[in-house]
Amino acid sequence: MLNIVLFGAPGCGKGTQAARLKEKYGIDHVSTGEVIRGEIARGTALGKEMEGYIASGKLAPDRIVIDMVEHYIAEHDQAKGRIFDGFPRTTVQAEEFDGMLAAHGQKVDVMIYMDVPEEELVKRILLRGKESGRADDASEEIIRHRIEVYRAQTAVVADFYATQQKYAHIDGLGTMDEVFERICRVIDAL
Repeated sequence: MLNIVLFGAPGCGKGTQAARLKEKYGIDHVSTGEVIRGEIARGTALGKEMEGYIASGKLAPDRIVIDMVEHYIAEHDQAKGRIFDGFPRTTVQAEEFDGMLAAHGQKVDVMIYMDVPEEELVKRILLRGKESGRADDASEEIIRHRIEVYRAQTAVVADFYATQQKYAHIDGLGTMDEVFERICRVIDAL
């Protein structure tokens, strides 16, 4: 089973590329946002707990997010592979994730970091905000804050995988096809 962590700042194109990778390789795309929405929609205990955090505008503790991902993995144990988008977000989550996968006889094969300069990220997210109407994508101040939080809290996960020789850095600039080809070269080399 192939387990890929697709990584990068908000607006780097993770979701777009993950969807294309899912189609090409026939592997699951695990978006933590979608997993959370699914748990809430099904009314599970984890979903109800997560709903409380969302309603109060707080980030869910690592334990809840980890439990949700573990629940997803257990429910989808016949998958050919997975692309994790939006998880792990902290070193604690990455450590727990490694243990969780090991308990299922699996491992993270590679973390692919999609590197895009901040000014390009801001441009992309503002454009996405115009198209989607999402309020958090319409304010440059909010966008820059999200990128800052990402760099401070999440980017350290790259170091975690680099020490395991599971880190691949790709240039996230260019056409969708060019970026996709770079990602595929990393995956095909595994």
